[in-house]
Amino acid sequence: MLFSKKKGLTIDTLIGEGTAIDGDLVFSGGLRLDGKVRGNIRAAGDKPSMLVISEKGMVEGEIAVGHLILNGTVKGPVHASELLELQPHARVLGEVRYAALEMHQGALVEGRLIPLGQEEIKALPNLSSMQDPSEAADDMPLPGEGAEAGKAA
Repeated sequence: MLFSKKKGLTIDTLIGEGTAIDGDLVFSGGLRLDGKVRGNIRAAGDKPSMLVISEKGMVEGEIAVGHLILNGTVKGPVHASELLELQPHARVLGEVRYAALEMHQGALVEGRLIPLGQEEIKALPNLSSMQDPSEAADDMPLPGEGAEAGKAA
């Protein structure tokens, strides 16, 4: 069994490199995926859960777990309610929702990163009151002109 130092969870189940699953997968505890899953993966209930997807692992579907350690590929949305660790070979093609994020150099996300609790990105107050950038550019003096030269025109 493998152990997670951060959560104290053990890996109870292993899906090996030569295994391919077509269909949804529901698990509890710890799951390590070295194979391929075409379907959704989610943790059962409100119990602590950890999913480890190795460099060889691949998922085509949605993932919803507490703690996700990803070093493989996911084609679909990811929801990590506690912690998402994107290791150097991680590839996510889809929207990512997370409570806490640890991203290593080399990891790639092609989609939106959305922290839980911030469903919509809000504009900063000073940016929302700012005028149209094209209008602001018209008021600025040209290079080599002083402030007075800009006002004289």
